[in-house]
Amino acid sequence: MLVGTYNSSIVFASVLIAALASYTTLQLASRIATLQRGSVRRRWLAGGACAMGLGIWSMHFVGMLAFSLPIPLGYDPALTLLSLAIAVTVAYFALDLVTQADLSHRRLGISGILLGLGIASMHYTGMFAMRMAPGIEYDLGFVVLSIAIAIAAATAALWIAFTLRHDALQYVRLRRIGAALVMGIAIAGMHYTGMYAANFPAGSICGAASDLSLNWLAVTILVITLNVLTVALVLSVLDSRMERSATRFTRSLQYQATHDALTGLPNRYLLSDRVHHAIERSARAKTQFALYFIDLDAFKAINDSLGHSVGDQLLKAIADRLRQAMRKEDTVARIGGDEFVVLAEELAGFGAAVNVAEKVLAAFKTDIELPSSRIRTSPSIGISLYPDDGTTIDTLLSHADAAMYEAKASGRNAYRFFEEAMNIANKRAIEIQQGLHHAIESAQLFLQYQPKWDCRHRTLLGAEALLRWHHPELGLVSPAEFIPAAEQSGQIIAIDLWVIEQVCRQLIAWRDAGLAPIRIAVNLSRINFRSPALVDEITRITDRYAIDRSMLMFEITESVAMQNAEATKETIERMQQAGFDLAIDDFGTGYSSLSYLQQFSVRQLKVDRMFVSSLCADDSKAASVVAAIINLAHALDMEVVAEGVETEAQLTILRTLSCDAMQGYLLAKPLPSADFANLLQRAGRDNSPAVTAD
Repeated sequence: MLVGTYNSSIVFASVLIAALASYTTLQLASRIATLQRGSVRRRWLAGGACAMGLGIWSMHFVGMLAFSLPIPLGYDPALTLLSLAIAVTVAYFALDLVTQADLSHRRLGISGILLGLGIASMHYTGMFAMRMAPGIEYDLGFVVLSIAIAIAAATAALWIAFTLRHDALQYVRLRRIGAALVMGIAIAGMHYTGMYAANFPAGSICGAASDLSLNWLAVTILVITLNVLTVALVLSVLDSRMERSATRFTRSLQYQATHDALTGLPNRYLLSDRVHHAIERSARAKTQFALYFIDLDAFKAINDSLGHSVGDQLLKAIADRLRQAMRKEDTVARIGGDEFVVLAEELAGFGAAVNVAEKVLAAFKTDIELPSSRIRTSPSIGISLYPDDGTTIDTLLSHADAAMYEAKASGRNAYRFFEEAMNIANKRAIEIQQGLHHAIESAQLFLQYQPKWDCRHRTLLGAEALLRWHHPELGLVSPAEFIPAAEQSGQIIAIDLWVIEQVCRQLIAWRDAGLAPIRIAVNLSRINFRSPALVDEITRITDRYAIDRSMLMFEITESVAMQNAEATKETIERMQQAGFDLAIDDFGTGYSSLSYLQQFSVRQLKVDRMFVSSLCADDSKAASVVAAIINLAHALDMEVVAEGVETEAQLTILRTLSCDAMQGYLLAKPLPSADFANLLQRAGRDNSPAVTAD
């Protein structure tokens, strides 16, 4: 027998190549596992199979290079390529298997046997490529042992690759390195056991010694293997990192698209998705869930008085409180502004829904500590129940919203369950909101003029322009209904400017008709009064119509004036510098500071009709209150106008208290422009006392 020897350095190199090939395979398995079925996955499988197969095959031939006999050795090119093809085919099968979604024990066992036999086939085909004569004699026991080792190593390698295919595992890189070393040793163990099974009879010659020399083959194998494995490993790592970066970026975009940027709560989009699933689950299980529509009371006042940064801090604090108050399975969402929605699933009846509402209210019981202030706010909560109040997302949200407005109208800091009667009010509110979009263009808005009279002589002093709306279907809509809706939608800005322009046109028309000039008062909404562009917009209109600015007076309510007194003072000063007079309307209904009232220096103070209606001969308290207001206004050099005068007795008392002017049905109702022109003409002709309008 010819006795072979081994070069220990090359043996060690073969084990390292096997380990490197194993680590590359684990990396490739991680990448391929993330791919869906398709051409991209097939390309990665083909490339990975080439790298893995070449690595296993190279380990085999480097191991052969470590073995030497006292005769020249070589390898048949065709058989050598056949052994490489076997290795690549086996590698493709293995990679496809370990990157599937599931690997049962049965599939693992069968696949390990087939893969082990394939590796053994590659080995013995490579041995056959030496074309020894006489042929190699094999020890059957060691051949069986080598095949068993190949099967065991293949089965273990498949299980390890399947287990470590996800990058999210803890210490995954270290675990792969350790697994690659174990796999490399196992693969090398199969090879050297198979080599130990080979016996070379004395006088044997290698028939392929002249085909592929060992030196040429050694250089070729090492260069190709190292390059392929390195490129495959680098591409796999880089692609995996790019995939993770793309995944993180996609998740970030998804989070931004489904969550509120300020509070981190689910937004309207994600809430709708969860309500949709809640409907499906509840329909199957015949269970109930509730939506709680939460609107903060007086949040705008907090924003205006303390600033938007404090408002944002408050919203985040409330979001945290709601999260803590609710169960983990509940959804707390912010759908805009100061509006939150809670989705509470699997409720055991109406009582459970009430308990959740009480939890929400309890979250607002104590003050909220902010970095710059301490605030207490309250919620108005509307509740709709599935399936009683609706079976679609839009219906449930709409009904909860309607119930919330009912809670707000009933005094706030309360909750209301939806009732069908609320739908009528909600439908009307929607019709008003939508109708406002066409009100100006369709000439549905018009003005009436409420005359102002001198209390003592009953002479005409001016008028207040009153906005009216005739809806084509709803008929006359009260300003108490449509003005708040216009303020909420922001349409009030355009409406206010339209009123000012109509008043200017009317003043020009009356002047052209030869009527005496008269001052008209125009109400300003709180939104327009806070607009930085207010004065410029008004002066632009008056300049276009060449209107004397003293002919216009602007009225703001006491509550608007005191909402942000410093800002009010600045706006009044700008308007007075531009030549406009101002009046404070509904005086006595708010909480005025005397110091600010003095600083405002407005022209008129209008006593609210609530006080005027209480005036009668035997009510000394009401007369005392009105007297105090009149004396205060006169002390601050302001005129006093009493609103809502309807009886001669009221007018007599006002005259006695030295009230300057009055408005009311006693002398005239609000008049269309033509009727007011007639009143102007008559007043200018004979300066006679006015007659109550029909």
